[in-house]
Amino acid sequence: MDGAVLLDGGLSNQLEAQGCDLSDALWSARLLADGPGQIEAAHTAYVRAGAQVLITASYQATFEGFEGRGTGRAQAAELFARSVRLARRAAGAVEREIWVAASVGPYGAMLADGSEYRGRYGLSVRELERFHRPRVEALAAAGPDVLALETVPDIDEAEALLRAVEGCGLPVWLSYSVAGDRTRAGQSLETAFALASGHDRVLAVGVNCCDPADADRAVRAAAEVAGKPVVVYPNSGERWDAGGREWAGAPTFDPGRVRAWQDAGARLVGGCCRVGPETIAELAGLLDAATAGEGKGGSTVP
Repeated sequence: MDGAVLLDGGLSNQLEAQGCDLSDALWSARLLADGPGQIEAAHTAYVRAGAQVLITASYQATFEGFEGRGTGRAQAAELFARSVRLARRAAGAVEREIWVAASVGPYGAMLADGSEYRGRYGLSVRELERFHRPRVEALAAAGPDVLALETVPDIDEAEALLRAVEGCGLPVWLSYSVAGDRTRAGQSLETAFALASGHDRVLAVGVNCCDPADADRAVRAAAEVAGKPVVVYPNSGERWDAGGREWAGAPTFDPGRVRAWQDAGARLVGGCCRVGPETIAELAGLLDAATAGEGKGGSTVP
């Protein structure tokens, strides 16, 4: 494998560093309406750090969530499209190739109560598919390069998302949130990753929004089971207290892990919550050094 493609880091922590209030149930998606310039600035910070893929601010953007603040479906669809345009504008600040990945978060993100870290919402695969399909269609219509089906806690939701993206015309990556060697809902990683093996549209499978140590194990399992490139972008290692809505503990994210991830099959690497532009810049330096040491050309997005 020639090198790796560098994703960005956590959008929310960069927005907070810029002084944004993310206490609303819509989280960073609220700024699509109230502060789009802040979102573009956050994307630009990651572009400057060396990111080759920008993930949009649509993780918590849903028709149902926007409806709760009085936003109609047509206007909500426009906000989905705006999330892609903001990332495109930030990507246009440099001449190198940058992909825009439209974030499709789990059903639990819409509930804003930590459910995305548990899964098993009591909904059927068909019901979850009906929830996801309209937002997938709205995001795909905005013209991103790829859809990021991310922070998925549950095999049932992964199946629903893979059904929802059928016919969207875009490649996708499928990324689970895990704890230890299980999905957040308690299913085996081998079973979870195998779900993607028969889907040609899935360009990578892996994990995000998890402890870095759990990512180490998951990368190996994903590569062995799915037979696809692996995507990996864990959190800083701090722990999210959903009830208190705050982070606790010390960061454990070591950029030096990237080489082991690559050796195990990772193709797309980066960071999630609390991993900022400084760490992404460090990852960029490590990837550049590895590429130069191997005498290979620079990585390009897949």
